[in-house]
Amino acid sequence: MKQLDRPEIFDEAAFAALESEIAAYVAGPAEEWAQRIENERRVPLELWDELRDRGYLSLAAPTEYGGRGIPFTRYLRLIELFSMSHASIRMIVHVVNGTWRAMDRFATPQQRRAFVIPSIKGELRIAFTLTEPTAGTGADLRCSVVREGDTYYLSGEKHLITFGTICDYWLLFARLAGTRGGDGTVALLVDRHAPGATVMQMDESMGVRGTDHGRLTFDRTPVPVENRLGEEGQGLEIALGGFLTPSRISVAMTCVGLARRAQELAIEYAGNRETFGKRLVQRQAIRFMIAENATDIEAARQLVLHAATQWEAGSSRAAMLSSMSKLQAVEMLTRVTDKALQIHGGTGYWQPNAIERVYRDARAQRFEEGTNEIQKTVIARALLGGGTGA
Repeated sequence: MKQLDRPEIFDEAAFAALESEIAAYVAGPAEEWAQRIENERRVPLELWDELRDRGYLSLAAPTEYGGRGIPFTRYLRLIELFSMSHASIRMIVHVVNGTWRAMDRFATPQQRRAFVIPSIKGELRIAFTLTEPTAGTGADLRCSVVREGDTYYLSGEKHLITFGTICDYWLLFARLAGTRGGDGTVALLVDRHAPGATVMQMDESMGVRGTDHGRLTFDRTPVPVENRLGEEGQGLEIALGGFLTPSRISVAMTCVGLARRAQELAIEYAGNRETFGKRLVQRQAIRFMIAENATDIEAARQLVLHAATQWEAGSSRAAMLSSMSKLQAVEMLTRVTDKALQIHGGTGYWQPNAIERVYRDARAQRFEEGTNEIQKTVIARALLGGGTGA
């Protein structure tokens, strides 16, 4: 099954049951995990096992690979639910349900057996490895490889790599030494324990606590040529089209889910908090904030679903719409969480109020899968031509 294929028959009743199951999981067990993650500042490996055993790491993958074959637009409804939980839980589900797609489009049968299917089954952890500390996004790659016979030797740095310290392989993007732009870029599956690779865990972030992020250094790290996906020169095509375009849409829906959680918390608090003989929910200023938030959330959701539909259809506008949806959803999330925290007043700024965690996690969405400025660059390039960026 190729990435744009859709099943001929989709069991709507089974999907509705799964949706209800995930909603219950998010409201119950996931909240218990969230408290533990916040307290311990780490994601227990048992959580990975639980998500795998529940089938949540193989939602979008083809059934013949052991997945559930859920179409992308339906899968986004599940991501919206997961995004109402702790950000690290959503991150696991999002990454594992996305990296297989980038690999599968270009994988050989042997690579599919060795990497794609084990990733879907939760037997291998694969980290998407693009961002570099000394370069911009996309074509501005500094990590380089030199080919000697059947081996590439990799040198350079990566950072901000989600699951970069606990993965089994990095799905890493570099370039042939001496090349520029998209030419000469390669996508490699690099063993985390390969010689010459140094892995350091980055310091704790403001939000998305518990998710490890790695800083990686490579000094002539050997990578078998057979671990290259696609051909030399297709690295950026694999990174941007195979992963980033649908991933940006998914992150946009993450913003919708997180905003929805902030809105729920604000409504609940406004319904209980009383000042000067009135509940907050009775005050026009608060009611207007809630109405504005609801409108913002719904508008963003519909743009995200439109982008997803166009990507499923293979539209040439998919990359632009992906960036549009991410840009709009991030801006929406900023407005919604700000108003939701304001409704809580000063108490919302203190732990362990749930809105405090949501507010911190929301800020991370402005960076994940490219900043707002990168999204504007992609949009402008699609409309006007030229320019640089991812």
